[in-house]
Amino acid sequence: MHKTSQGKQASALSSFCVREKEREQPKEKQGFTSASREKMENFPVINMENLNGEQRAITMDKIKDACENWGFFELVNHGIPPELMDTVERMTKGHYKKCMEQRFKELVASKGLEYVETEVHDLDWESTFHLKHLPVSNISQIPDLDDDYRKVMKDFAVKLENLAEELMDLLCENLGLEKGYLKKAFHGSNGPNFGTKVSNYPPCPKPDLIKGLRAHTDAGGIVLLFQDDKVSGLQLLKDGQWVNVPPMHHSIVVNLGDQIEVITNGKYKSVLHRVVAQTDGNRMSIASFYNPGSDAVIYPAPALVESKAEEAGEAAYPKFAFEDYMKLYAALKFQAKEPRFQAMKAMESSPNLESIATA
Repeated sequence: MHKTSQGKQASALSSFCVREKEREQPKEKQGFTSASREKMENFPVINMENLNGEQRAITMDKIKDACENWGFFELVNHGIPPELMDTVERMTKGHYKKCMEQRFKELVASKGLEYVETEVHDLDWESTFHLKHLPVSNISQIPDLDDDYRKVMKDFAVKLENLAEELMDLLCENLGLEKGYLKKAFHGSNGPNFGTKVSNYPPCPKPDLIKGLRAHTDAGGIVLLFQDDKVSGLQLLKDGQWVNVPPMHHSIVVNLGDQIEVITNGKYKSVLHRVVAQTDGNRMSIASFYNPGSDAVIYPAPALVESKAEEAGEAAYPKFAFEDYMKLYAALKFQAKEPRFQAMKAMESSPNLESIATA
């Protein structure tokens, strides 16, 4: 690469990082106003059984409104057997108690987190492990999982994968895209990336100073979350206020990632969310991410690009390989998403440059 190209690349990344740091994140408030409580009461809940009858049109409108105005919604009667969900929850909580709780306590003690006096900005109060399902599973390689738990998580993943693909076709229908458009856009050469983050959020002595999980948008496509229905903590930002995502028994919470925002050219947007740690109760969270394949090229669907922008040969969002976006996201996850899109746009307009993310 020529020195001038290297200079442009470094300058571009530097300017975007500065803008990230300068941009103020929403105020971190534990309390709730009456307006935020009202929003929580209006949180979109979709009964998927209603897609099969006379209420299909109304239900599709609810999904459309949730995607356009919330970036989140909650599914009930989604087809995953309640008995399987109960088994997943029981085994996940048992695995944490047996294999992870003591390690987490030791980590907390080693970092002196029980005695912090100022807000912690560089870590989260969570205990996690990750499973990969597609394109290749790693579930047999994760230590400490007993065989029954492995089998149950494999079965659960298959059902979540099917649900994610069903949801993507519902989104296509609402967007006026042909059936299968999103699945094809995500495919790449080896199919989509699909994996699960299994988290526990133990009781935290100072939840005002340590977040369970700091505010962020998700990098990928569609996220399906099986969350604890007894211990709350997940919040999304709506109209400048943090709103609780209501815990519901046997529900699946869905949220949209950055790639859906790009493909829909901003019609659907990814939304800032976080987990607030609690002083009592251990919150379970099983988040499964249906994401594009690493080499999938992501760009706005031509049918969703505004006519004027189309005439000018431009879309509001960039075109990029998903793996390049992930390299940038890995360093800037807890900062604003807009500079990430701008960085990808700069790469797109300078195709001779190497990935800005690796500068």
